Amino acid sequence: MPDMLHALEQIIADRKANPQPDSYTNKLFQRGKNKIAQKVGEEATEVIVAALGQGRDEQIAELSDLFYHTLVLMAQLGVTLADVEAELERRHRK
Repeated sequence: MPDMLHALEQIIADRKANPQPDSYTNKLFQRGKNKIAQKVGEEATEVIVAALGQGRDEQIAELSDLFYHTLVLMAQLGVTLADVEAELERRHRK
């Protein structure tokens, strides 16, 4: 079984290819790149707030939201986890 980030990437890709009316992911895709990017920014701010003044559970929850919204933005942009992994590997080899 793939790890959860890769599984979530596939779920998001499926929602993009096969929209479902009550899907939050589809609502984000319908709103477009600007709204998705805005959500990533909002979630990043919430991660900072949690890191500086909230407990571990809240930190994990906010980080999870950031990962999810980042994966949605990546799907909107046509960027995959494999693309990011390749870039990180390239940087590590330096």
